[in-house]
Amino acid sequence: MKHSGTRHKARNRAVDLLFEAEAKGVSPLELIDQRRRIFVVDDSVGTIHDYTERAVKGVTGDAAQIDAVISSHLDKWQLDRLPAVDRAILRLAAWELFNADDVDPVVIVDEAVQLAKELSTDNSPAFVNGVLAKIAELAPQVRAAAAAQPQEPGDEA
Repeated sequence: MKHSGTRHKARNRAVDLLFEAEAKGVSPLELIDQRRRIFVVDDSVGTIHDYTERAVKGVTGDAAQIDAVISSHLDKWQLDRLPAVDRAILRLAAWELFNADDVDPVVIVDEAVQLAKELSTDNSPAFVNGVLAKIAELAPQVRAAAAAQPQEPGDEA
């Protein structure tokens, strides 16, 4: 199934930025700022979709918790031993499962599997699906807990 929607493209770009940032040892947020500066004079770098930025900021801000959740759901694997693109896909999807309350968890897992098919190894889609299926079971409780917490003044809803 070919995914060509705006949200799919935004996810793909987020995975690219997360992957590139890890490879270069820089912050993904620095890459977004850099791309935006370059875009002013060279539109071949493409724009950064709002959802791409939201997701990358979310993954970056919750990195330790996201990695801990993913690591706790890896069977006989270590996060740092996974292909870097799989780490980026899992991180994005885990963040979405816990924070993107406008997207059904089934869709998030499906999108992550599709990205693994497009960007990673032949074994990655099944692996990503298995890990995220376990994490998705937690999503309703995490979303409910987050919704129950009082918002700080200035926090986005």
